[in-house]
Amino acid sequence: MQSELSEMFGRVWKNGGLYSGDRRRLMLAILEENSLSSEEYATIDRLIHAVRRGWLQVLD
Repeated sequence: MQSELSEMFGRVWKNGGLYSGDRRRLMLAILEENSLSSEEYATIDRLIHAVRRGWLQVLD
């Protein structure tokens, strides 16, 4: 899962935003019980923080 999140992180920053498929994968990863490490949670937190700050957009 970490490599998938790392790839998504890079792709999202390159594209400038989160597409619906990216958002869905993040929601599923968060909802799966005991599936994420602390590094993976930190990656997701960085993405959410970037959206809140306006550095990334939520795209359709």
